[in-house]
Amino acid sequence: MSLRLAVVSCWLCVAPLTAVAQMSDAAKGPQPGTIATPAAAFDSQLNVIEWEMMGAVKAMPADKFGFAPSAAIFVPGQNTDFATVRTFAQQATHVAEANYFFYGIVSGMKPDVDVQGLAKLTAKDDVVAALAGSFAFAHKAIATLTAANSFEVVKSPEPGFQTRATLAAFGIAHANDHYGQMVEYLRMNGIVPPASARAQ
Repeated sequence: MSLRLAVVSCWLCVAPLTAVAQMSDAAKGPQPGTIATPAAAFDSQLNVIEWEMMGAVKAMPADKFGFAPSAAIFVPGQNTDFATVRTFAQQATHVAEANYFFYGIVSGMKPDVDVQGLAKLTAKDDVVAALAGSFAFAHKAIATLTAANSFEVVKSPEPGFQTRATLAAFGIAHANDHYGQMVEYLRMNGIVPPASARAQ
């Protein structure tokens, strides 16, 4: 093998590893001690819950979108009422509705969908598309946050006073709350959530 061919071969082996390392570094975000913009900081956290939740809704089989926990799956004699528990589809559409609600207030933008109609969705493809659309809307709203407007007080029906930043954070926390419930629904159906599978 010529020296030139050996060098090219080594470069072809190392280049992909270098690219992966660079992508990994970029995914980590700014270095500690640097100042991030409010939009970048909140968007980073929204990306995490979006990835987890979209993985969960795609992992649940279409015929299980009507699944909800019931008293029958718990210990006999337990007298908890499960009549009003959301189905898996309703968990996802509730988050979609909430994303439009919270991030509409954060940015002042109007949703480009019929938000009230989301609750009626039951088919997997429709629910997945609705949830994805709501996260896209949330990303656009978060992009409007600046150092100057993030802590501007906004009118909101949520408890306590709200600023654009605290409401953006609350929207992320709300999605995390429902993601936790959706994880239980997946596991009750013998499905390991994709985010958990990756961690293992």
